[in-house]
Amino acid sequence: MDTLKQQLKEMIIKDLKLQGVAASEISDTEPLFGDGLGLDSLDAVELVVLIQKHHGVQIADMEEGQKAFVSIDALASFIAERQGSG
Repeated sequence: MDTLKQQLKEMIIKDLKLQGVAASEISDTEPLFGDGLGLDSLDAVELVVLIQKHHGVQIADMEEGQKAFVSIDALASFIAERQGSG
């Protein structure tokens, strides 16, 4: 699970083009949106596409997305469950 969390952090930084942020600076429990990492609704749309592209997991609707995008912990758990390894 730690490997998946690291991959997610690196993917978010690289593909969402976050400047001046290192993977080691992103807490597993920090909110991804708002006061946490500061992602916005456009980032959410891009993140849905990235999750499907890199992990083969689809986020079906906004309700699922809100649960999955709470934090790196939540996103890693969501992916692991959908891939059958959680």
